[in-house]
Amino acid sequence: MTPPRALTIAGSDSGGGAGLQADLRTFFACGVHGMTAVTAVTVQNSVGVSGITVIPPEVVVAQIRAVATDIGVQAAKTGMLATAETVSAVADAMAEFPSLPLVVDPVAASMHGDQLLRDEALDALRTRLFPRATLVTPNLDEVRLLTGIKVTDRDSQRAAAVALHAYGPRWVLVKGGHLWTDPSCVDLLYDGSGFVELDGPRFDVKDTHGSGDTLASVITAALAKGRSVPDAVRLGKGFIVESVRNAYPLGAGVGPVSPLWRLPDADAFLRME
Repeated sequence: MTPPRALTIAGSDSGGGAGLQADLRTFFACGVHGMTAVTAVTVQNSVGVSGITVIPPEVVVAQIRAVATDIGVQAAKTGMLATAETVSAVADAMAEFPSLPLVVDPVAASMHGDQLLRDEALDALRTRLFPRATLVTPNLDEVRLLTGIKVTDRDSQRAAAVALHAYGPRWVLVKGGHLWTDPSCVDLLYDGSGFVELDGPRFDVKDTHGSGDTLASVITAALAKGRSVPDAVRLGKGFIVESVRNAYPLGAGVGPVSPLWRLPDADAFLRME
C-alpha cells in the first residue's frame, strides 16, 4: 500500500542534523514517503556552516511540479528558502495547489539568533508565503525578525502570535523553546480566535540541532495523514519532546535531536538472515 506523501522544500545539511535530511528522517519515522525540492546546498557540520550554494528558483519550482503532478503530495513544508526570489517562486508554485496543506518553518535565524535572511527575503515571507500557509512555526528569534516583538513572557508570546496571524496564515505556532526564563517549554497555537498552550519539559541539553525542522516535519506528516492542525501540532509536540530527550552528541559541536526513538528495534536488521 502506498503511504501518504509529504514534500519538503528546504536546504541540504551535509552534516545530516537539520534541513531536508532531518525532514526525510522524520517523515520516515512517521510512516510517510518523503520527497524533496532542494533550495540550497550547505557545507555544514556540527560546528557550523562554512558555505552555501543557492539553487536557482526555477529549478526549485521544477522539482515541486515534478513530484506534485506525478507522485502526488498530501502535505508540504518549507525550511531554508535562502533568498527573496526563492520565497516568491515557492509562493507562486504553491498557489498552483491551493488545497495542499503547507507548513512554513521560516528559517530566518541561526541557533545563536543571528539573521540568516536579508530584509527583502523576510518581507517576501510575510507578504508572499505566509498568506498561503496553513501553519507557520517560528522560534522566538524568528518572531523578533519578522514582527519586531521580543518575546520575554507569555503575554508578549501572545502578542507575537496575533502579529504573525495578521500576515495571513490560518494558524500560528509560536515556539517557546528560546524563552529561557520559563522553567517549562510552552508553545502557543493561535488561529485568530483562540489560543492553545502546549506545555512540555525543558531539558538541559546542548544537542538540539534540527529541532525546528523535526517539529515542522512531524506536523506535516500528520497533516498528510489527514489530521487536523490542532491534532497535528499536539502530535508534533509529543514527538519533539522525545526527540530532544533522545538527542545525541555528534562531532565537536552541536548534535541533533533524534527521531530514531520511534524505531522499536533499530538493530533488528542486523539479526536478519
